[in-house]
Amino acid sequence: MKPKVSIIVPCFNERATINSLLQAIFEQTYPTADLEVVIADGMSTDGTRQAIHAFSSKHPELTIRLIDKPQRIIPAALNRAIQVARGEAIIRLDAHSIPNQDYVERCLTILEDTGAAMVGGVCDIRPSKDGWLARSIAIAASNRLGAADARYRTGGKAGEVDTVPFVAFRREWVGRIGPFDESLLINEDYEFNFRIRQAEGVIWFDPSIRSTYFARSGLASLARQYARYGYWKYQMLRRHPQSLRWRQALPPLFVLTAILLVVASIFWYPARTLLEVQLFLYGAIVLLVGTVEALRNRDLALLLGFPMAVCTMHFAWGGAFLWSILTTFLRGLVKKFTS
Repeated sequence: MKPKVSIIVPCFNERATINSLLQAIFEQTYPTADLEVVIADGMSTDGTRQAIHAFSSKHPELTIRLIDKPQRIIPAALNRAIQVARGEAIIRLDAHSIPNQDYVERCLTILEDTGAAMVGGVCDIRPSKDGWLARSIAIAASNRLGAADARYRTGGKAGEVDTVPFVAFRREWVGRIGPFDESLLINEDYEFNFRIRQAEGVIWFDPSIRSTYFARSGLASLARQYARYGYWKYQMLRRHPQSLRWRQALPPLFVLTAILLVVASIFWYPARTLLEVQLFLYGAIVLLVGTVEALRNRDLALLLGFPMAVCTMHFAWGGAFLWSILTTFLRGLVKKFTS
């Protein structure tokens, strides 16, 4: 018998994409009778809930359970969904992701074949809107300059990794290591994965598991997204400093160096030269990679859009990481002197 599978989805105001996700789940090669979808909704106000009810009415053979989570905190939504889920296996998806037709079947097969605690695959990043800037952001997010060595964005061979998105795991692991950390508004998945690895569980990447993820469409929304990543990455590292990877350290180090050189240049002229060298080398690398992407994709707009997207990602992530360190330090001082 095939194991029962619960697909859990945290959701808030996802009217534009929720139907596509549900349709993709409905069309899975895995038996519909062995699937359920648990959507933890933060009380959406854009028609998302009505869209879910309408889809469920048209497809009664697929079990869709909509639960309320007014907190609007992703780890809290995931924990609540897991609590009510009935499946032996859990697959976490996002409302703006589209799993390939064999996604569930591939996940369950690879979980069984590898004996891994958790499996995941490649996110094929696509623009969420038409236009040169949205295309540039999607390409930058899947390029090594933007994603470093994250195989789930850049591809690669099957094997053990430190994290994967849109994961499949056996629910027994929640009992072993505990639920998602609800004090982390972002990065809750990486922290959960780290605890699995600490408990000697294997996290397995397989490129045959594929889904589509829709990137942000503008620089402002991209900056907010990566600022949240950077801010909460430091908060996660306070709990697990040994989980730090080199790719995560580079953006804050780059931004910190630039800030220190700007300040030092006021008093020490050579610092201005060092800053110019740093920014020149960085700009040259970004422009070179952007040119390669423009030629490879036959899209001249990438000559401008790619550097804009990458710089936004790096500076937002690195700057927010540093801001997280500073605000945490200041809160500690205030607490110390007021207690």
